[in-house]
Amino acid sequence: MTGFSRRAFLQSHLGFGTLAAAYLLHADGLLGPARAAPGGMDMRPRGGHFPSQATSVIFLMQSGGPSQVDLFDPKPELQRRDGQRHPGEVESFQPGSHDNRLMACAHRFRRHGQSGMDFSELLPHMGEIADEWCMVRSMFSDNNNHPQAMRCVNTGKIFAGRPTLGAWVSYALGTEKQNLPAFVVLRDPDGYSSGGATQWENGWLPAQFRGTEVQSRGAAILNLRPHSPLPDGVQRANLEALARLNEERRRLYPSESDLDARLRNYELAARMQLNAEQLLDLSREPASIRRLYGVDNPVTANFGTRCLMARRLVESGVRFVQVMVPVSGGGWDHHSDIRQGLARVCPQVDRPSAALVKDLKARGLLDRTIILWTGEFGRLPITQGGTGRDHNRHAFTLLLAGGGFKPGHIHGATDEFGYQAVERRVSCPSLLATLLHQLGLDHERLGYRHNGREETLTDAPVTGARVVRDLLA
Repeated sequence: MTGFSRRAFLQSHLGFGTLAAAYLLHADGLLGPARAAPGGMDMRPRGGHFPSQATSVIFLMQSGGPSQVDLFDPKPELQRRDGQRHPGEVESFQPGSHDNRLMACAHRFRRHGQSGMDFSELLPHMGEIADEWCMVRSMFSDNNNHPQAMRCVNTGKIFAGRPTLGAWVSYALGTEKQNLPAFVVLRDPDGYSSGGATQWENGWLPAQFRGTEVQSRGAAILNLRPHSPLPDGVQRANLEALARLNEERRRLYPSESDLDARLRNYELAARMQLNAEQLLDLSREPASIRRLYGVDNPVTANFGTRCLMARRLVESGVRFVQVMVPVSGGGWDHHSDIRQGLARVCPQVDRPSAALVKDLKARGLLDRTIILWTGEFGRLPITQGGTGRDHNRHAFTLLLAGGGFKPGHIHGATDEFGYQAVERRVSCPSLLATLLHQLGLDHERLGYRHNGREETLTDAPVTGARVVRDLLA
């Protein structure tokens, strides 16, 4: 047999170029054996339990409690009996609702699309794409307080310290691109919503699965570069010394996941330096797209900028993006003057939310991307203080689009006043189970052992979570 020298090997089709290409393909998970089963301690891409309808999620979190009876769920009986006492007992949360007086919606509803889906006149752009939405009118929560209800919709339970949906998805599937996080959070640069960072925490999952905050104002990624230039070789020497110290600590504390997460985050930051700033530079977008999202309009710029960033992120392989509602003006928490409050917040989110769905569809990405638009609960049909509405955990409406959800579908119903979900009720754990299902994940099989117990996102034996198949196309 004729020998094959090293020189001949490197000159063949298996030369340096092929070796470099193989490394890059492997780093992106495009080379090698079949993907591992869901769940892992690193960020390498993994497959689901079964073929998925969707590969990514954009969660438009409308914290504060959008009023279902004023936005999505018109109630003629509520209009007719304005000012009369509610005939039953109503669970209020804060003082001011003791009169139990029904309060009509102050704005008109309009039906849209072939589906005849109802939207408030304050949401004309979202109504314009009614036949893309899957509207769930029969949601309910387990708690009337903002932080607990936010945890319920994000983690399936009201208790602190549990991993959020984005963390579970990152743990289950890893990331398609090793130069971007799997789970990105785009919060309002003016502040945090109620519940703060608990809405993207990793809980008892390893710390690398926590959401990574990305800024929509100023530097997109904080601390990517030194504040002042360093002489040649100094940064490399610093990093090499830091790597030695980190490795020594890792040997001393092998079970400390926070250190591993920090190391991976530093490595990720180094890779992000190569393309993150270009990726998140919206000046590269055509003027028509900027107009679509309202990026240059002071009313829509805040939320529109982050919705456009979300599209760019999922387009580049990010698995889960959480976009928080603007906090200026009080968001959706209208305990008083709900008429003016809705007139203020609806224009901030209406155009950008619809633009995101339109843009994804135009790019052929909507079928593989789930859009979830929801708050943590709804509002009561009775008045609080004469002009507002208190929290209502018994009924709220959410919207889904893309990712294999049934377009133009209206699911469930509330009672004649919109106080309680009464038909085809959907709990927060069942919503989470359904979202995981569309990503190819079985909510009962995706687990993580913690304190001697196999934990899951939905804890189905306790919560009764199920996949809501009526929502699926």
